[in-house]
Amino acid sequence: MQSVGHANPAIVRLFMHANPNPAPSARSDVAPFRAMDVLAEANRLKAGGAPIISLAVGQPSAPAPAVALSAARDMLHHGVASYTDAMGHASLRARIASHYRDAYAVQVPGERVMVTTGSSAGFNLAFLAAFDPGARIAIAAPGYPAYRNIMRALGIEPVEIETGPQDGYVLTAERLVAEHRKSPVQGVLVASPANPTGTVTPRAQLKELIEFADREGITFISDEIYHGLVYGEAASSALEFTDRAIVINSFSKYYCMTGWRIGWLVLPESLRRAAERIGQSLYISAPEVSQVAAEAAFDARDELEGVRRIYEINRRLMIERLPHMGFSGIAPIDGAFYAYAALPQGWTSATQFARELLQSAHVAVAPGLDFDLAKGEGTVRLSYAGNTAAMEEALNRLQAFIERR
Repeated sequence: MQSVGHANPAIVRLFMHANPNPAPSARSDVAPFRAMDVLAEANRLKAGGAPIISLAVGQPSAPAPAVALSAARDMLHHGVASYTDAMGHASLRARIASHYRDAYAVQVPGERVMVTTGSSAGFNLAFLAAFDPGARIAIAAPGYPAYRNIMRALGIEPVEIETGPQDGYVLTAERLVAEHRKSPVQGVLVASPANPTGTVTPRAQLKELIEFADREGITFISDEIYHGLVYGEAASSALEFTDRAIVINSFSKYYCMTGWRIGWLVLPESLRRAAERIGQSLYISAPEVSQVAAEAAFDARDELEGVRRIYEINRRLMIERLPHMGFSGIAPIDGAFYAYAALPQGWTSATQFARELLQSAHVAVAPGLDFDLAKGEGTVRLSYAGNTAAMEEALNRLQAFIERR
């Protein structure tokens, strides 16, 4: 045996040339979520005493519903928070299934519902259960940046199809057909209402998209996390037209429960067990306390509709005031709680605009590069999910900032 004091020279050379620090994987090379970077800087300024108003992140300022808070308190007082089945509490899954019957006149077996750790986990599970590396999934641009970032981290290719004011920011079946004929896609993801645009895909167009996807064997993923936050005709669920779609929803937006990290999937029967197997290893289960609170939240309709009415007032403020400040190409703002618009004349960099606005006016907005890598530097997203007094003050500061320039 060789003594410690006489190490093999070849081994010494090997360790001398080895990199002691692990290198990031290629799959980790995704774009940053700039809205979260803005939020971090806003929080730093706020901690220093700056009077920050944030329009950067899509988060309700209202608390979770009173009945949800009460249910969580009771559960913690009387019980132990434990693992649940990977699919979630049977009672919550049944309640979600009854929601589809009541809201959309659709019969969904509770067995096809999976409770997830927020919609983020829902996207992970959907992509992993339905697609192999190299699959191509069509999404609209502008769109939620986590779609493309999660896909790329999983080895899936996001296929971004440009939309804009000319088509109401709606991904149409015609555009999907053209992309599929050019190079086949295995999936398509449609958000309605959409982030960042607030666009609701009209019922007839959603039906046309789904029917084409079903004919071609394309897996349709429907992001419905902003359902309930619509200011005209109600949004349609993909489940009204097919039982092959994957539907993703969340308690974060309409139900005001972002930090509870609780959402759900409705899966086609063919993918149910696959998602369950993956979920068992990735997450074990969604937090039990959050599941108990979420089930109670279905009984908070009056309280939640009161919050939605505040968004309606804030939405009108955005519609009335943004054009007068020089913002253009404003998306329809049919749903969710966002305004997405081109910068006023004279500004060419949304990143610079957001940075200067935060530093000098203490208002945080999200630069459009998050949502559209090709044209987003000319746009910003403003969330109106806060209280009306804060929205009015933020718009006053925004107007003064633009006029000073």
